[in-house]
Amino acid sequence: MNARVTTPAPGEAKPVSIPVAEMAKPEAVVAPTPPAKKKRSGRRLALMLSVPVVLAVGGGYFWLTGGRYVDTDNAYVQQPKVSVSSDVAGRIVSVAVKDNQVVKAGDTLFAIDPEPYRIALSQADAALATARVNVEQLRVGLGTATAKLDAAKATLAIRQKEWDRSSNLQKQGISAESALDDSRLALQQAQSNVSLEEQDVANATAALGGDPNVRTDDHPAVRAALAARDNAQRNLDKSTVVAPADGIVSQVASLNVGQFIATGSTIATLVETGDTWIEANFKETQLTGLSVGMPAEISVDAFPGTKLKGHVDSIGAATGAEFALIPAQNATGNWVKVVQRVPVRIAVDNAAGESLVNGMSAVVSVDTKPELSAPEVQKAL
Repeated sequence: MNARVTTPAPGEAKPVSIPVAEMAKPEAVVAPTPPAKKKRSGRRLALMLSVPVVLAVGGGYFWLTGGRYVDTDNAYVQQPKVSVSSDVAGRIVSVAVKDNQVVKAGDTLFAIDPEPYRIALSQADAALATARVNVEQLRVGLGTATAKLDAAKATLAIRQKEWDRSSNLQKQGISAESALDDSRLALQQAQSNVSLEEQDVANATAALGGDPNVRTDDHPAVRAALAARDNAQRNLDKSTVVAPADGIVSQVASLNVGQFIATGSTIATLVETGDTWIEANFKETQLTGLSVGMPAEISVDAFPGTKLKGHVDSIGAATGAEFALIPAQNATGNWVKVVQRVPVRIAVDNAAGESLVNGMSAVVSVDTKPELSAPEVQKAL
């Protein structure tokens, strides 16, 4: 904006005095400061050199190990499960375990009223004793039949001599014909008695199993009685249900005293903690390089950061769909291809002190080229 200058009125203007030193002194000239030069950072140079090296090393590693590891998160911890049931029917009189209790093989789980089976065992013992007595009676009967046979044979010998003598006398005309008839009749009766006694001896021998010298407990009737007695003893022993193996018993909360259970009905479940494996369901496209014995690394979701070692124990004989209750019928209707999964059993080599529970989720990674170790990879790089 331009300032307008007005002429001062007479008497308003005043002279201004300027010192001679200031008038003669020239103004100081300030020289501009040159900009400071930027120092090149060594960190940037190192970064520029390291990036290609890292890319080369990483690319070489993935080129050497590409496709080496096959992994899946469709994997679960598995342990044998035993359905505990009773071999005999009865009413429960005592329960010795609680839900999720650790038991050893042979520990008592629960007991059924043993009184009916104890009575049955007493009856079986009585039947066994009776069978043994019957065998001894058969021995006596065989002895009696043998004695009668010997007597009949002795009588036959006498009748035979009498017949021979009467026959000779009749031929000589000394005795009458009627006397010969009496001797003939007596001889025939003696022969019949011998035949009958021989049949009695045969029957007595057959009653002893065909062997007159058979041991009493080897007789068929006694053996049957012994089997019945053993079965009664077994039923009495089975009235006390014990753990078949070491593990953890569960699902016993509904087991109460006074409850009646039938033969074969499932009462509880025993999980055997001594045998643990991982069931990994791999896609069928992942089985190309998979074989038994390959090492595997296992990560369980319940224990993050813990790596378990294992190996491929076996590969399933069929896909999971084939073992389904109702297999898919791909030959009918609209068909859509679905990648199938094959169960692979991974044996756990070390449990790392962790308590694995049946059904836990896991992640499995199988090394399909175990011969290519980490030092060899580094050496190749």
